[in-house]
Amino acid sequence: MNERLPVAEGARVLVLGATGTIGRATVAALLARGHAVVCFLRPGAEAAGLPEGVTLRRGAITELGREGVRGERFDALVSCMASRSGLPDDAWAVDHDTHILALEAAQAAGVGHMVLLSAICVQKPMLAFQAAKLAFEARLIASGMRYSIVRPTAYFKSLSGQIARIQAGRPFLVFGDGRLTACKPISDRDLGDYLAGCLQEPRRWNKVLPIGGPGPAITPRDQAAWLFERLGRPAKVRQVPVGVMDAIIAGLSLAGRIAPRLRAKAELARIGRYYATESMLVWNPATEVYDAEATPETGRDRLFDYYEEVISGRARVDLGEHAIF
Repeated sequence: MNERLPVAEGARVLVLGATGTIGRATVAALLARGHAVVCFLRPGAEAAGLPEGVTLRRGAITELGREGVRGERFDALVSCMASRSGLPDDAWAVDHDTHILALEAAQAAGVGHMVLLSAICVQKPMLAFQAAKLAFEARLIASGMRYSIVRPTAYFKSLSGQIARIQAGRPFLVFGDGRLTACKPISDRDLGDYLAGCLQEPRRWNKVLPIGGPGPAITPRDQAAWLFERLGRPAKVRQVPVGVMDAIIAGLSLAGRIAPRLRAKAELARIGRYYATESMLVWNPATEVYDAEATPETGRDRLFDYYEEVISGRARVDLGEHAIF
């Protein structure tokens, strides 16, 4: 199955996770390439924002074959699905189990190529959702289906939560000295274009693909400096010691032995700590450092241009589940 020719213009593509911001951008990119797109949505999922020209079908993931594929020919499956919270039960249900069902339905229908939106953070796994994503990645690689596993760096929306803080005169929060982490942020539009391009670009087949937006790598301090200068405000940065997060996690973990709700909060705190202390760049296991130079780049959109659009009111910050602050 891996020897199939490139997915041609005008191919039929089944998309999962189309209602998120990245899913919508990916659908738009697929349509721009001349593909016929069918979006399989959960019952009751809001379809607003999806571009014209797509076909919408609905059902539970267990009904993907009957209600989504319907015995028709599809050339590719593109999944932008991800668990909302990252909590263990949610992660294993969506990032792993749901994707297994989708893969099996696609194989039964003769789909030749799967493009999977994963995350760059799985290269250094410490959390349940990372384990779930890696387990499905391994299943996809072993399936015999041609695949493109895309692991993007940080999204614009996940780095935009503090704009309103500064506009309100509050300090920009950083962990440690604000230089613990760096990333090459990528826009939804550039990521969607990259995902869609995997169908026709042989260099992206049967590969795990870390990807960032245009460089250079940016730290939280860089973000703060740009925002304060743009808004004409004196720089006010509040440093939060990582040890504070460790103490919170320890306390919640202890209390979580009695109260399951607090156990979930402890896991969310661990997720927050991970993103506050680990760079979203390619990890070099030999040198045990994050390597900005080794982190591939794509697209044209830049984070500070997006900040300008948000400040001027031309763009709205759609954080969803991606906010730390």
